[in-house]
Amino acid sequence: MQIYKFNGIKALQQSAEGEYIAVVTKPVEVELGQNALQRMEYVARATGAGMVYCNYRRLNPDGTLESVPTIEYQEGSLRDDFDFGPLWVISVEALKSVNVADLKFAELYDFRLKLSQKYRIFHLSEFLYTQKAAADVDNQFSYVDPKNRAVQVEMEQVVTEHLKAIGAYIPAGAHKLIDFTETGFPVEASVIIPVRNRAKTVADAVNSVLGQQASFPFNVIVIDNHSTDGTSEILNELTQKDERVVHLIPESNELGIGGCWNYGVNSKYCGKFAVQLDSDDVYQDTKVLQTIVDEFYAQKCAMLVGSYTLTDFNMNILPPGLIDHKEWTDENGHNNALRINGLGAPRAFYTPVLRELQLPNTSYGEDYAMGIRISREWRIGRIYMSLYMCRRWDGNSDAALSIEKTNANNFYKDQLRTIELIARKNL
Repeated sequence: MQIYKFNGIKALQQSAEGEYIAVVTKPVEVELGQNALQRMEYVARATGAGMVYCNYRRLNPDGTLESVPTIEYQEGSLRDDFDFGPLWVISVEALKSVNVADLKFAELYDFRLKLSQKYRIFHLSEFLYTQKAAADVDNQFSYVDPKNRAVQVEMEQVVTEHLKAIGAYIPAGAHKLIDFTETGFPVEASVIIPVRNRAKTVADAVNSVLGQQASFPFNVIVIDNHSTDGTSEILNELTQKDERVVHLIPESNELGIGGCWNYGVNSKYCGKFAVQLDSDDVYQDTKVLQTIVDEFYAQKCAMLVGSYTLTDFNMNILPPGLIDHKEWTDENGHNNALRINGLGAPRAFYTPVLRELQLPNTSYGEDYAMGIRISREWRIGRIYMSLYMCRRWDGNSDAALSIEKTNANNFYKDQLRTIELIARKNL
């Protein structure tokens, strides 16, 4: 089997010979393990797959060898940064059957999505080669960097055409608007803060809510998930000082962040709008709640997503600073949402819709699950100015994740997309 360095799909289609080829898709060197290509070709033949990828090892600059397990490919694996590893084995017949568009940045993404429409993409859970030179690793927020906008435009075009091809595309203007006529809420807006063991930060978060200036009544509902570090005592003190602080402790010990959100939203204390604030973070200024509620009425949406500024624990701004997700458009954001890994923050919801749908009882991806579900049926509004300061510190739940945890998170979000794809096809 011949090995090719990737230089464009069309060039590969012209030069590929034989039944199967191996392609190194990144600017790295790979060292093959025992019978690596024979094994991958066998699996391709046995399964009829158009493409096979596998686990691999990575030689780090310090000389250590790191195992890199890759995850199963699903129908919902629409992220353009899905890690197949740098070595792919591809059926030449499948390769030449795909008509890729003329693209500058997204040709490989376009190829594998179109390939998946006709052929199986098979994950082999074996470590068959070593990546000798490390590729550049994209920053977590690189896709919202303005200088990468041209790349994102192409990626969005590709995924949109894919959704049309598989019958999961939702046209612009197909969403229901909200008239907000439902009544009977105790306040206009409730800020929901799930928390466990955040004695260092929770008072800052709650006080940033209490300092809001608004033309309507509001409260802050803190769902204390059985904290053991003094968080509960801090919250008890805050409730004594201000009746707008609602401190709830669920009976269940099995609630994730999504379950805590459901507990707060389903309570008698929740207002017409439920607004997110993490226990690590603080609002940008005193006008945030007023801005959010005003935009709900103006945009008639079931969910509203704002923007935020990354800072360190002491509020010093960290690169890239403002995270505004301007890749979102009213016309196609609900489709492109199935490609990106998050919709942004802070998130706010029209409470009756949230009560109807209910978040998954997880502590990762629950907000994304709700966002893509709402975007199937209702409009999602946007605010592109910074609404809160997102503090990054060692206590963050997403700090220094292992590759196993990262894989589990990515697999779960791919599964959420798979569920949503099936539902949209059934429309």
